[in-house]
Amino acid sequence: MASAAAVIAAVIGTGIVVVQSGDDSKPAAAATPTATDTTDDDTVAEAAAPDPTPTYEEVTADSFSIELKTTERQCFGSAGCNVTVEPRLTYMGISSAIDPDAVYSITYEIRGDESGPVIETAELSDQTSLSYSESMISTPSARTKVSVKITDVTLQG
Repeated sequence: MASAAAVIAAVIGTGIVVVQSGDDSKPAAAATPTATDTTDDDTVAEAAAPDPTPTYEEVTADSFSIELKTTERQCFGSAGCNVTVEPRLTYMGISSAIDPDAVYSITYEIRGDESGPVIETAELSDQTSLSYSESMISTPSARTKVSVKITDVTLQG
């Protein structure tokens, strides 16, 4: 009974399995190391260490889709309309793939103003925070189609 307790204590304490023969006069078989005993400590440390330089997707004009939301419209018959619009940007990838510390300037062109294209810039930071200003344009008629296109995305800093 004492030898059984010693074997159990050895297995629990060291993680090594000892096989004892049925004949008490024979010596115990050699200890067999377990899987945890065969690992190299350096290999385990390397596998557990995170990649020190994370990589992020490159953000370009093609990374986004853009639409305009009309927030105000005031028309004056044949004199045209004053229209206030704001951009609605959609990132076409996974936002967590964007560098969270980066700030991007997204330049877009609004067409439909009677004076010509209007160039505006929005700022994307913290992967999902978009800052922009509403744009007021004057269209030559109520039937004028207003459109928008992203022309450039640049990384600030």
